[in-house]
Amino acid sequence: MRIAYSPCPNDTFVFDAWAHGRLIGAPALDVTFADIDITNGMAERGELDVLKVSYAVLPYVLDTYALLPCGGALGRGCGPLVLTSEPGVSLTGRRIAVPSERSTAYLLFRLWAAEQVPGGVGEIVVMPFDRIMPAVRSGEVDAGLVIHEARFTYRNYGLHRLADMGEHWESTTRLPIPLGAIIAKRSLGAERLRLLADAARRSVRAAWDDPEASRPYVRAHAQEMDPAVADQHIGLYVNEFTAGLGEDGYAAVRGLLTRAAAEGLVPALAPGALDFP
Repeated sequence: MRIAYSPCPNDTFVFDAWAHGRLIGAPALDVTFADIDITNGMAERGELDVLKVSYAVLPYVLDTYALLPCGGALGRGCGPLVLTSEPGVSLTGRRIAVPSERSTAYLLFRLWAAEQVPGGVGEIVVMPFDRIMPAVRSGEVDAGLVIHEARFTYRNYGLHRLADMGEHWESTTRLPIPLGAIIAKRSLGAERLRLLADAARRSVRAAWDDPEASRPYVRAHAQEMDPAVADQHIGLYVNEFTAGLGEDGYAAVRGLLTRAAAEGLVPALAPGALDFP
């Protein structure tokens, strides 16, 4: 089974047991590591069987892929941040770096900016997420939208938090923040899709039951990250919604994509598009 997910600690933690053949009855995985902007593009081109993608890309790919009800990343207090080199900077007409224009972070940012940035932002520059903070610090861009462990490390770059997209989302919706989704090709068939969902759920449970087992895999793919930051990353992004979206999780995904469609940021979802076979 060909799968792509990021080398970030939350993904390697979640998929460790499955990727290393420790789940009885689960299909073997052929893993490709790729940043979220790459996996979003893979999904739009219909590449690979299973992918970790941004929830924001779902309206473009749900004809080909089904959303698995587990394995992804939602949560509270874990939203993307807007960072600047000086506090209190106005973003009107400014140059902003983002990790992807198909990312959930970008949708949350555009919904926030529509309310909070009079006149709108200026140029949007897409760059790998690990380049964004250096670009803000150097003045290459005026602000950066950051994800992942950057919420723990941005002060190391001398940067300032201008706004928290998650705080804005949660205060206006009372719902968790939908970030990353696991999708699988519909052509695999309903039985196979259910098998994949079961494997993803069991892999999450196995990681929680024996967190030490995943440490070599996590560390191997996060070599430049402080182990304490990696643990914080996992603690924030792997939670009850990873084991199962549940009512609040599905409400969050529908809410985000419905609001984004109303703003013309994504196509509207077809009825039943999020339903799992």
